[in-house]
Amino acid sequence: MENIKILVPLDFSDLGARALHSAQKLAELFNGTITPFHSYLPLNEVDGGPYMFGMGTTSIEGYDEIEEALHDRLASLAKEEIQGTQVKEALISIGNPAQSIVEDAKEFDMVVMTTHGRTGFSRFFLGSVSEKVLRLSHVPVLVVNEERELTDISRIMVTTDFSDHSKAAFPVAMEIAQKANATLELVNIMAYDPQHEDEPDESKRELRKQRLRVLAKEEMHELGDLLETKVIVSSETPHEAILNYNLENPHDLIVMSTVGRTGIDYLMMGSTTTNVVRHVKSPVLSINPKTNK
Repeated sequence: MENIKILVPLDFSDLGARALHSAQKLAELFNGTITPFHSYLPLNEVDGGPYMFGMGTTSIEGYDEIEEALHDRLASLAKEEIQGTQVKEALISIGNPAQSIVEDAKEFDMVVMTTHGRTGFSRFFLGSVSEKVLRLSHVPVLVVNEERELTDISRIMVTTDFSDHSKAAFPVAMEIAQKANATLELVNIMAYDPQHEDEPDESKRELRKQRLRVLAKEEMHELGDLLETKVIVSSETPHEAILNYNLENPHDLIVMSTVGRTGIDYLMMGSTTTNVVRHVKSPVLSINPKTNK
């Protein structure tokens, strides 16, 4: 990820600063650049026209004025929050925010965005823009939240259900860990349903631990002493198990594939990844193996 190009969608809410700070951390690690981005709908999607300026015009001349004002606001916000030369010229797009982010992100290496947006503008709430971008983005998406932005990177969690899809997150997690000299913890959830099966005994637990250690050695041996493994035996859903473990053992970053194994492990988009993004306090970096270029 050297010379990483980062796209930062902003809706001018207070949370935008967290996305910019987090992007700056990655840009510093990988000698990268940051491009502030905003997509708007000029027609009457909200009362009064373009929502942050109260402009009711939909003329072509109005578009020019709107884009100039948006460009100036993005540049000003980035200058206030980021020190240095990493910021590139702001990018403005017209259209559905989620679709615009996904399309424009094809020219970048990563998207950094927040889970909440401007009050009253529903397209910026998680479950709409963020969820669609997580599902469709061709590049990794880092989601930060109200409580945590990416600052220090000393401890990283990466999840696996042993599927090939989950392994798609490994290279990115490893590269960040190596660059930041951070400990990387490879975590697997050994889920069971107490209504239909007994809690796994010690022999089954040890077999799962051995399997995870073998996977770690095969895929991540370059990390050496920076690599740890953890099997979490839980009757909770995978996202609840990850959430509770993260609360007790805070991580600076969680890296996950958005698609995993079907069936009992169900590390699937719309289930584990989305719920982890919604609830954990740590930033989450999602990798979509089906669309990642």
